[in-house]
Amino acid sequence: MQSTSPSTESAGSSRAHAAVLVINSGSSSLKFSLIDTATETVLAQGLAENLGGATALLHFSRTGEAKTSHPIPGAGHSQAMAAVLDHLGGIRIGAVGHRVVHGGEAFSGSVLIDEPTLAAIRQCVPLAPLHNPANLAGISAAVERFPDLPHVAVFDTAFHQTMPPKAFLYAIPHDLYDTHKVRRYGFHGTSHRFVSAEAARLLGRAPEEVQLLTAHLGNGCSACAVKNGRSVDTSMGFTPLEGLVMGTRSGDIDPNLHEFLAHTLGKSLVEITAMLNRQSGLLGISGISNDMRTLAAAAADGNDRAQLAIEVFCYRLAKGLLALAAGLDRIDALVFTGGIGEHSAAVRALTLAHLGVLRPALDESLNAAHGRASDGRITAPHSGLLALVVPTNEELVIAREAARFLS
Repeated sequence: MQSTSPSTESAGSSRAHAAVLVINSGSSSLKFSLIDTATETVLAQGLAENLGGATALLHFSRTGEAKTSHPIPGAGHSQAMAAVLDHLGGIRIGAVGHRVVHGGEAFSGSVLIDEPTLAAIRQCVPLAPLHNPANLAGISAAVERFPDLPHVAVFDTAFHQTMPPKAFLYAIPHDLYDTHKVRRYGFHGTSHRFVSAEAARLLGRAPEEVQLLTAHLGNGCSACAVKNGRSVDTSMGFTPLEGLVMGTRSGDIDPNLHEFLAHTLGKSLVEITAMLNRQSGLLGISGISNDMRTLAAAAADGNDRAQLAIEVFCYRLAKGLLALAAGLDRIDALVFTGGIGEHSAAVRALTLAHLGVLRPALDESLNAAHGRASDGRITAPHSGLLALVVPTNEELVIAREAARFLS
């Protein structure tokens, strides 16, 4: 390893004061953050994108310094990791935390990565064929560079392992669950876990004392019913395709649509599933974009399909939230998070308008400020429903989890 590479410590006592490298690996990308867990501050962060291609690029920034971009043509995950480490020179790393999308029923919490853990993650590849292989590639690249450090897997599905059978089972032949583990798993668990705990803090209460609806809204979207700190239901299911309308994913549809399209259009099951994952959602309705900001601008210019996409998105979100409320005794707060949830005042306003049965009273000025002027609150004091905006921080959750294993 080059002298400019970050240093590591083999002793647990030294590691306890070192930073945690957080890795979120996609099929052609590697996102990273270096977090000082003692102060919970980000020391550096970046993204390697277009991996495997001639246009592969590393974006890197240290806190307080300007962002830089560096070509890494043809780099795979291992070469991207090496490039990242070259830019992290001089920072001591004590552990590596890895986001893993699907842990199935094998993992209800974060675990040290060893051969049995890797084998279990591989067994979940059929459940997340787009995500788990990429996560495994990131783990392999990081272990290659840091063979002596603890590597910790933090699963998107783990938070939802507290769902009861009435919430996670499908009404299909039970042998499919017994034999093939066909059930609802839920995703974005790290985000739902973080914002529900943060919302409880803002309310001055312990997570075990509150009941919340949380809405993680980005290119991927999911909502969750969190009762006394535990997930009791969520909108995503066997895969991240189920549930809400998303950027390019359809969300809930009639299962018979596959057969109909196969007969009428001659499409294969693989083609139909790809369409529902990559060509549907906001993009499919609008025909313009999967980006809510682009759609909002187009709708303001009079584009009817862009406006329709936004309205469908918000109505289906409100409908999903009301369905999830069946898992709660009361709603102490509705929490918006994620790129859209944190930054789109219009989406929040329209969603609350569809929740009239809960008697929300939006404070337009607080909503326009995205809750920053009021400890997250965007509703008026007399509102029948308290709504909050709570920025998510999945990287911090992963860093905290990895830090638990430092000693």
